Amino acid sequence: MPRPAQTLLPAPQPFLLVPKTLRGALMSACAALAVTALSPTAFAQATTPGAAQMADNPLLAEWDTPFGAPPFDRIEADHFIPAYERGMALHKAEIEAIASNTAAPTFDNTIVALERAGTELSRVGRTFGAIAASATNDEIRDIQSTMSPRLAAHSSAIFLDEDLFARVDKLQQDAGRLTLNDEQARVLERTHNRFVRAGARLEGADRARLAEITESLASLYTAFSQNAQKDAEEFALVLDSDADKAGLPDSALSAAAQAATDRDMDGQHVVTLARSSFEPFMTFSPRRDLRERVFKAWTNRGDNDNDYDNEETIRQILQLRLERANLLGYENFAAFRTANTMAGTPEAAHDLLSEVWEGALAKFEQEEDQIRKAMADAGATHALEPWDWWYYADKARADLYDLDEDAVKAHLSLDNIIEAQFAVANRLFGVNFTERDDIPIYHPDVRVWEMTDADGEAIGLFYGDYFARPGKRSGAWMSALRTQHKLDGEVLPLIMNNCNYNKPAPGEPALVSMREAEVVFHEFGHALHGLLSDVTHPSISGTAVDFDFVEFPAQIYEHWMRDEAVIREFATHYETGEPMPAALLENMRKAANAKSGFSNVEFIASAFVDLAYNRITDPDMIAGLDVNSFEDGVLAQAEMPHAIEMRHRSPHFRHSFAGELYAGGYYTYMWAGVLDNDGYAAFEEAGDPFDPELAKKLYDNVFSAGNSRPAMEAYTAFRGREPSVEPLLTNRGLNVAKPEM
Repeated sequence: MPRPAQTLLPAPQPFLLVPKTLRGALMSACAALAVTALSPTAFAQATTPGAAQMADNPLLAEWDTPFGAPPFDRIEADHFIPAYERGMALHKAEIEAIASNTAAPTFDNTIVALERAGTELSRVGRTFGAIAASATNDEIRDIQSTMSPRLAAHSSAIFLDEDLFARVDKLQQDAGRLTLNDEQARVLERTHNRFVRAGARLEGADRARLAEITESLASLYTAFSQNAQKDAEEFALVLDSDADKAGLPDSALSAAAQAATDRDMDGQHVVTLARSSFEPFMTFSPRRDLRERVFKAWTNRGDNDNDYDNEETIRQILQLRLERANLLGYENFAAFRTANTMAGTPEAAHDLLSEVWEGALAKFEQEEDQIRKAMADAGATHALEPWDWWYYADKARADLYDLDEDAVKAHLSLDNIIEAQFAVANRLFGVNFTERDDIPIYHPDVRVWEMTDADGEAIGLFYGDYFARPGKRSGAWMSALRTQHKLDGEVLPLIMNNCNYNKPAPGEPALVSMREAEVVFHEFGHALHGLLSDVTHPSISGTAVDFDFVEFPAQIYEHWMRDEAVIREFATHYETGEPMPAALLENMRKAANAKSGFSNVEFIASAFVDLAYNRITDPDMIAGLDVNSFEDGVLAQAEMPHAIEMRHRSPHFRHSFAGELYAGGYYTYMWAGVLDNDGYAAFEEAGDPFDPELAKKLYDNVFSAGNSRPAMEAYTAFRGREPSVEPLLTNRGLNVAKPEM
């Protein structure tokens, strides 16, 4: 799809788009300057470092790298605070200039000026964010703890600036009389909405209290995340004997050896709490005692009554969220969080979860019966506990479907899956990827590709960081080092995917499970949402959409990893190069929903708990909250089976307590599940997973559109109607009636 002429400029990133990089207070020097009568220009000049300092700090200099990419190879930890100081000072000057403008507010002198403001601060924040998430250490954590409350205060000061909001508010009131195109009208509406939701209409003591709450929450989110990561890194199960290693396939042993090497334990084998280490061990180890030990370490991350215990942090977060929601006129935080989203209310979100829950429980009961049979066949007489589930589920699946997971993984090398994700993007959207070795990276594991359109024009850079290691947080995610926009010429996006797969020994291939391959596609769906963005204004670029729509592009992209043509082409044996045998492919297809009950129950359980926390309306209840008892109560009400644990227990539930993107909104994965199954059904109905007309609609209305229109409008423009839940229930095998009691 041809795109306009492009310039490789560092992108201005607006404060409205990237709150994580703008949560914090001004440094003391900035505060001192603020009380003087300096003009914005003098203020910026007074805080501009000298030439010598700029030369020594790459974050303070212009980046002469290809694509203006971050010079990770030259950045040191002590460069960040001076760069943050300068970025905040410049941003403050830009905001003052907008707010104090004596000319009547216009879209250009107010909204466009806000879109351009904060370029340098965003550049620093996004660069720091990548390192803090993927290559952290104690020095980086200290900077994170120092800067998060300061940046939060800086952001609050902007949103609570009365003169600035008066200009934005005046424009919104006059919107019907302004000559704006559709995108400009959307940007104005979303900008005004963000100010209102940040408390711009509050007065007096309420305004000051809201700023205090925002600053405190930023510190608590950082503390929660760091505690969860540190507690997880404290655990390492050393497999000392052959008995400890019994049953583990070569791929798991190789990964355990590499994990030991990463921890300076050469020659040993270590199981960690990375999911890619945890799940294979739980699936293949016959050592029930060790499985129990690993499982309890996994579920108790952040809940070990040590320096990293998160229970009090959770109480403080919930108290402050409730107080803030009340200040803004909402009954609870969940009501605040779901307002202006596709769901609209926490009740609507809960209703969807409940609708799927019944089928998930019924499917789970079928799976439980199969597992009890597998236990009986194996001579096991003990009760079925959560640490038994993976082990016996694998045996039951092997018996029912004759499926050898090791044989599946032998055909799923990570390199091939990466090539598959690129090939699908090419067939759907006409884009190509070429690996680059001249882009600076922060760790040797990171790979970088240039994405070009059908005419060979550069569209952006894609970074892939796929392996687990110490200093990298768990999970998988997409992030943006720079977002696309066309405010000052075409600014190209720099988009990153992170996963946590086991790194193989040197010379060996990285082999992944089918679910892990789907996660690669999932995160790349997010990446394409950023890379294919084609909007003018930064604040609505890429993934800056309603939080319960943001997972749709990622989850629909997973479906192409399950396409038989893709599997036949890219699922080739890592040694022979032969495609996956038809019998294995068929068995894999039959077994696709073998654990659907389990996976949906463990997910919905976490979503129920997340919603329940954030629907609390009584501060006294929060003050006396016992996290374990609260979880137990919510799950008992839902009739949670004993033999399964929720996917994320509260003390390490980053989605809920390490920030606000998914707080009170973990349900969004299920919400997006309705959209992605219904959306992919359009391709199935067309009889072609690469139907050109549908691919263009998907590109035009979703992947390239950013937040240029409301989410439901975007979906229906692609699909031709509103979504149905039936494809999700069918595809996940949840059309199961729960037996009568």
